[in-house]
Amino acid sequence: MASTSPSSMTLQNMSAQKSTIIPSFFPTKPLATNLRVIFMCPSTRSTGVRSLRVAKYDEVVVDDEIDKIRRLQNGSDVRGVALEGEQGRTVDLTPPAVDAIAESFGEWVIKGLESEKGRPVEDVRVSLGRDPRISGAALSVAVFAGLSRAGCMVFDMGLATTPACFMSTVLDHFSYDASIMMTASHLPYTRNGLKFFTKKGGLTSLEVEEICDRAARKYANRLAKVSTMLATPPTRVNFMSAYAAHLRNVIKERVNHPTHYDTPLKGFQIIVNAGNGSGGFFTWDVLDKLGADTFGSLHLNPDGMFPNHIPNPEDKTAMALTRAAVLDNSADLGIVFDTDVDRSGVVDAKGNPINGDKLIALMSAIILREHPGTTVVTDARTSVALTRFITERGGHHCLYRVGYRNVIDKGVQLNQDGIETHLMMETSGHGALKENYFLDDGAYMVVKIIIEMVRMKLAGFNDGIGSLIEDLEEPLESTELRMNVIAEPRHAKVKAVEAIEAFRQYIEEGKLQGWELDSCGDCWVSEGCLVDSNETPAAIDARMYRAKVSDEENGQYGWVHLRQSIHNPNLAVNMQSTVPGGCRSMTAVLRDKFLLASGMNKTLDISQIDNYLGS
Repeated sequence: MASTSPSSMTLQNMSAQKSTIIPSFFPTKPLATNLRVIFMCPSTRSTGVRSLRVAKYDEVVVDDEIDKIRRLQNGSDVRGVALEGEQGRTVDLTPPAVDAIAESFGEWVIKGLESEKGRPVEDVRVSLGRDPRISGAALSVAVFAGLSRAGCMVFDMGLATTPACFMSTVLDHFSYDASIMMTASHLPYTRNGLKFFTKKGGLTSLEVEEICDRAARKYANRLAKVSTMLATPPTRVNFMSAYAAHLRNVIKERVNHPTHYDTPLKGFQIIVNAGNGSGGFFTWDVLDKLGADTFGSLHLNPDGMFPNHIPNPEDKTAMALTRAAVLDNSADLGIVFDTDVDRSGVVDAKGNPINGDKLIALMSAIILREHPGTTVVTDARTSVALTRFITERGGHHCLYRVGYRNVIDKGVQLNQDGIETHLMMETSGHGALKENYFLDDGAYMVVKIIIEMVRMKLAGFNDGIGSLIEDLEEPLESTELRMNVIAEPRHAKVKAVEAIEAFRQYIEEGKLQGWELDSCGDCWVSEGCLVDSNETPAAIDARMYRAKVSDEENGQYGWVHLRQSIHNPNLAVNMQSTVPGGCRSMTAVLRDKFLLASGMNKTLDISQIDNYLGS
């Protein structure tokens, strides 16, 4: 992925990590000096390593074992069930699976560096960070074992954030060749996963598919018992302190406070709700050190069971608790992070939650002040009112495929094509900026909002950041429904695609009166946001279509967006309406005229739709 020039800010007084093992900033249990890992795996052949027993399987079983790893891929991430506890879900993200994926990633990194440099490479360095999930310690050992077997030097960041993992590949005194973040974002404590980075940014879905394919074959052919001894433990590094210093420097330099440069947040009260994830560092290592009052902050201690609420800026409980804390303390700003801090939302001084379209509007207002006329890329679930908000401020709005990686990569592609694009945001809270390596960093996005808040105060504007979006209209109605695919996991993707394409066909044939495939921005939603106008279109990771809906009385009054989920075997239905009862009316048409008429109700579980309609 393309990136901008690194920030001019440098990190001071940091020693090279090669010569020193730095204790972790976060409270984590140290790993044993000698790690012995025993992985139980199926086997089909011997690899020359002694094993207590070797089982033999036929080709059908081998294919099934291969599918187990391939199904762990979720777009550009790997995600799975790491612990028992979910009804109907078995553990599939096991230490042997993680070991095979980590080893394959290490091999992929080395191969890429050798191709880039045209020679063999040595001392390839890879860092690992993780969120506080209770499965993290055991799975971390599997990552270390796999990377070491691939020939990589391993660096343990301990408790970290997803953006920090990428930044560990670019910041001075670290500059690792690659990084892995172990997280499952806002999903339940039973889940876990892996996100992958190189100096170019996050991996694409096709790259992760290649790694998982390699890992699947490795996993299926592995010995029944593999014993791995790490003679040299991974080097512990205190990268989060360096990353926090980087964020502090950004705020100090860009606020450039006329009277107290080093404490530009003095006089501001800012409340952080970390949701017991990895975001607590932002309170004590960024805001406190810049002079802010953070009294009243919530759930800062890491707890992998997430006892208070889902760490998610889209979660109503998380936003409500943060809103109450802001109002009770008369704070200037509230911040909500997700578990691994690649997403965030805020609450303004009046207690107004700012997430979804509102957060995109706020960031657009800030960025358009700095870069007049820039393009803003979002996913195709945003409102018509948001498009109007952006264009009225002189910006351009490109609606694109759902999926934060798709939105970010679209921004990269537009910049490469000469179309200035400084902001890429998905409605879930993922926001990336050209100035910050096209990285979806929830902490950096909040940094931009804080800087604007302080600048407004210095300029004599006391209405707070919420005033920047006072003229944003909201849809009268908005809803999201899900339909699970009724099929074995290996067949779920094919069944989902069949349903999506049937939806397109019904609209094109005029079977849904008043429904028309929509078009927007630089890509055509009539092609399901699947076809780019440039010469090198991006690969499709999930199919989706958006239809605009009209009737004689109201004209165009809403839209329906049907998409294949990247992370789960289901279809998501998003819709918005500008008239009362519009969402219910569109849902009824979707069910009666498409799902039932086409027989797709036999492939899809439509119980959520039935419940929404009250039948």
